[in-house]
Amino acid sequence: MERKVIDVSKHNGVIDWAKVAADGVDGAIIRAGYGKVASQKDPCFEDNYSGAKAAGLNVGAYWYSYATTVDDAKTEAAVFIDCIKGKQFGLPVYLDIEDKTQVALGKSLCTGIAVAFMTALENAGYFAGVYSYDSFFATNLEETLRKRYAVWVARVENVTPTYATEWGMHQYSWKGTIDGISGDVDLNRCIKDYPTIIKNAGLNGYSAASSAGYSVTAKISDCAEAQASTIAAACSQMGMTAVVSEGG
Repeated sequence: MERKVIDVSKHNGVIDWAKVAADGVDGAIIRAGYGKVASQKDPCFEDNYSGAKAAGLNVGAYWYSYATTVDDAKTEAAVFIDCIKGKQFGLPVYLDIEDKTQVALGKSLCTGIAVAFMTALENAGYFAGVYSYDSFFATNLEETLRKRYAVWVARVENVTPTYATEWGMHQYSWKGTIDGISGDVDLNRCIKDYPTIIKNAGLNGYSAASSAGYSVTAKISDCAEAQASTIAAACSQMGMTAVVSEGG
């Protein structure tokens, strides 16, 4: 099922999240902040998080990166993790890597920055993803990264991404209109069931789903040997354990 997701930051102002939900929005990716110091936390993050959760939306978060070294990326990730700790996210938490200072770094270094950032997120128990525009994925991020992590890609004007084809989230407009938000809103289509994946895995602040199962025992008496063997074989194909005994 395709989900309608918006992404927001302080630039969207005060949001009426009840109206947003009533307008058919299923989820929101909220900017938590940017850079590598705690003072760069988005001033609207807390209100947006609590408002979106209260409205019943699936919530994710992103951190805008200015990192130009792997060490910078690790520092940024630590600040991001501190900012989102204690919260639950039904959508991935993303590194936003797209800054013009990073374009000149090349594919190898940018990939190293992204991997360092997302490794820190995963080590802290989060379902990590990477956001950028489509051509940045082609020029600055290795293909192996796109296959390893959740991909959120920007390609607007309703154009399907050309390079980051493994995407789970596609940002297709920067000029959407959503009730409850003044001005333009970024619109995304999400094609992966991230809430189920994340909750079942016990990530992003959730506890893992119980793996308890059930067992069924059945007995069929007075079968001919050939019939008993046929039934046992059919049970085996369904993952069941069958025991054939003489005189049962």
